[in-house]
Amino acid sequence: MQFLNENKNIPSTLAQFIKENKKLHQYFDINFSGVQPKNYCGFISIDSENYFIVPKITDSGNQNLNIFIYMLLYGYDIKLQNLDLINSTNTKFRIIELFIKFFADTLLNEFKKGVFKQYISLQENLKTLRGKYLIKNNFNNFYNQNIYCEFDEFSMDNELNRFFLFAINIFKRYSSYSNLYRCEAVLDEVALINVNLKKLNIYFDRINSRFKHSFNLALMILQKLVPMAEKGAERNFAFLFDMAEVFEKFVGRIYQEIDSSAILQKQRNFGSLVLKPDILTDSKIVDTKYKKLNRQEDLSVQDKYQMFVYGTNFKVKDTMLLYPKHLIDLINTIKEPLKLGDGDNLIRLELKSLDLNFDGEFEEFVDEIKRRLEEII
Repeated sequence: MQFLNENKNIPSTLAQFIKENKKLHQYFDINFSGVQPKNYCGFISIDSENYFIVPKITDSGNQNLNIFIYMLLYGYDIKLQNLDLINSTNTKFRIIELFIKFFADTLLNEFKKGVFKQYISLQENLKTLRGKYLIKNNFNNFYNQNIYCEFDEFSMDNELNRFFLFAINIFKRYSSYSNLYRCEAVLDEVALINVNLKKLNIYFDRINSRFKHSFNLALMILQKLVPMAEKGAERNFAFLFDMAEVFEKFVGRIYQEIDSSAILQKQRNFGSLVLKPDILTDSKIVDTKYKKLNRQEDLSVQDKYQMFVYGTNFKVKDTMLLYPKHLIDLINTIKEPLKLGDGDNLIRLELKSLDLNFDGEFEEFVDEIKRRLEEII
């Protein structure tokens, strides 16, 4: 197992593999000086060799990995019963297996309460009339004793369960966890089909809402998973997360623990302008930024305009850009808020950083980061 830091050149063997696999190009900067991750962290398995790309928060690869995993678990609301699984000293451990295990456990618990069924319309050629008689279909059925009918059937073979079965069959390639197979057995009456993740048409209501968490988790895993060509019995793949998304979700959930009125990713339309700040409260708007900022002058005009537009449209005068401290050198020396606009349009913008460095267990880490965030906001 090798630990690689984000924004650093990676070993030549892995670099060559990335160059040869176009599926990975969107996650890496490839140039004459080498191959570097584009703020993506996660897991890559190539020909039995495992690589962890982790944020460079400390000088310890194991500690960086633990912090990264803690952020994933908390940010994506993953509750594991056995937290020993997240110990990075276990070389058999792979991040994707954590998520697959939690997905299987969560889905199986819901199946125990009852499998989701709904009425679906079917057309079949039957011996006796059932439901609606299909006149047009039966024109060519004159000398046949069967009757084309359309009827509704209360069935588990619906789009949601087909998605679950599709996901389970993919996850089985990367994990042999027993509850995956138990979930598959429950869906024995469901057709296995290929699902286009970009054309999903699944809606949740009071009847099937208890499956929404399992659905979101499965969809997230499928979207982060990058399967690649296999070599013999080995399965090559990557499981990569955009650290901007991870940081946003992690900070957002902790912020809500501190301030229950905080709303995450609140989308509102102001005319043709669509705005969705990361964190919205009655008195402040916070946007997370996973990028380097070493001095006030490096703050982009685009980020200033973004916060000004948020503040003026949501009628909130105080805004904040929050960065991870390990990407920042001098930001904590900026004491006074920046002034955007003037008069009635004055918006105050604070630049703050959050220190993610902590060596301890999961619960201790979350509590400490919560304390640090409270001091900032």
